[in-house]
Parts: sequence; structure tokens; C-alpha cells
Amino acid sequence: MFGLLNHLRPLFNSSKSILSRFKHSMRLVQFFEDERQRVGVEIQTGGDIMDISAGDPSIPSDMKSFLEGGEGMMLKAKSVVDHGQHILKRTEVKLKAPIHNPGKIICIGMNYVDHCLEQNVPTPTEPILFSKFNNAITDPGAPIIYPDETEELDFEVELAFVIGKPGKNIKKSEAMDHVAGYTVAHDVSARDWQLKKNGGQWLLGKTFDSFCPLGPAIVTKDSLSDPHKLGIRCRVNGKVMQDSNTENLAFKTEELVSYISRFVTLSPGDVVITGTPPGVGVFRKPPVFLKRGDEVECEIDEIGCISNTVQ
Repeated sequence: MFGLLNHLRPLFNSSKSILSRFKHSMRLVQFFEDERQRVGVEIQTGGDIMDISAGDPSIPSDMKSFLEGGEGMMLKAKSVVDHGQHILKRTEVKLKAPIHNPGKIICIGMNYVDHCLEQNVPTPTEPILFSKFNNAITDPGAPIIYPDETEELDFEVELAFVIGKPGKNIKKSEAMDHVAGYTVAHDVSARDWQLKKNGGQWLLGKTFDSFCPLGPAIVTKDSLSDPHKLGIRCRVNGKVMQDSNTENLAFKTEELVSYISRFVTLSPGDVVITGTPPGVGVFRKPPVFLKRGDEVECEIDEIGCISNTVQ
């Protein structure tokens, strides 16, 4: 009997160690298992998934509804995690974008100091806002569809944050209370439609179907050492094209939440995509645009990596 206990003790201690990391850390995901959509917690980057929707029937099966439940829903999720049950192998699930139906996708242009230097233009004195539509959201591993409409398809790795608490005219000092967490975004761009057509409006060039891969998880803000000191990079076919740090953001999370909320009410599930660092294809000499078959990896330290192939 004692021999059996000694044999099991390392497994028990390992499980306790994994679960203890969850008490102050959450990597929230959406996934499909047996054709059912669920909300879960990624045990570690790229690891197995804990099905928190199964662990508590009152937890919604979609991320937007989960976030609308506020702090109470987060506490329910942490309670399920503490019990350590309903763990699914990564191979048993299909990971989806961590949110697919936000009320708003708000994008920030020209928001890296080094990206402005790359273009030899001044850093903006206030945030530049544009948008994408929900049809642009696609999953980690899903294809980026190359539209026949464009000949200048470009890549942009970006840090995104997701709103967890509604608000209007939010003070900068209170902004982080409204942020649920962070994820990786790929702001795919048709540069000809963004910069040369449609009267110079950016929207059409930014919002073709599949032009916004998101994922792999929404990492809660208390899980990151500092969201504004994270390495951020993009690789195309394994070659590093963008390599910077979020400390180079001109307008960081608190400033963006406060500024945006002057004009529109922010709601749970809203996604704010904070801008891209230097190295994008359009400003290279000569320009480098994506081709069908290219694999694009967008990665941010402590959050994860999403990979999508152009088709």
C-alpha cells in the first residue's frame, strides 16, 4: 500500500503544481469537441485543454457570453480549474479564435514608434482608429484566403486586448479594470485597397474574409509580467520579418481604453488591435508581399503563436 502511495505521490504533486499556476493565471480558449463549442482553459501554451463549460453548466459555451458574466464568471472558471477535472487532450479538440463575435473590432494605426521611423513619418499625437468586421476573424491554423481583388497582400503581427467590463469616458487610471486579457492578432492587409483605392479609406483593405486571425488564447492580464514589455515578431516561411517589443507602442492599453471610450461605449468582448511594428512587406525595398502557399506565424512572448497559411 505504501509503495503504491509513493508511486502516485509524484503524479499528485505534479498535478498540484499545474493547478497552482492557474490560481492567478488563465489562458482562456474557445474550442470544438465532438462538434460542440465550449469555453476552456489552456493548461499551458500549446498544451491540453480544461473544459470549464463542462465543469460548471452555468458557464457559457461562447467567449463573449462568458466575458459578459464579468468577475463572477471568472471566479466560477477559477473554481472549476481548482478542481482539476474535465481535461481534454489537445489532439481531441479543434481550437477556435478565442472570440468570434465581438461587438466591435477597433484597430490602431501607426502605433509603434519604430514603425513610424521606418516610414520617416512623425509619431501620431493621438491614436489613429479604423476597424475590421467580424467576417475577418479566423482561427489559428485556418487558411488566410487570398482574394482575387488584391495583388498586394501584407502581414502585420499585433498585440490585441479584449474588453471584459463595459464603460464610457473611462479614466486612464481605471482603464485596466475594463480589460479582460490579451491575445495575438494578425492584421492581414490588402495594401492596394488600403492605400491606393477607395478614396484612401482603410476599411476595405483591412476587412476581407479571413483577414484577422486571432489566438491562440485570451491571456488574462494578471498572467502577464508586463503587456508593454513583450517581444513581438512575425515569420513568413520561417524567416523573421518583424521583430520588436511592445514597449515601443506609442499609445499603450490604458491610453487607448480611455481615448476610445470618449467616443464609443466599450462592451465585453470588444477587441482592440493595437498596431504593428516595423518590417511589414509594403515598406521593404523592394516590397515583399504574401503569395499563395506562404505560412505566416505571428508570435508574442507569454501569449503564444498563431500560424496560418495563405490559400
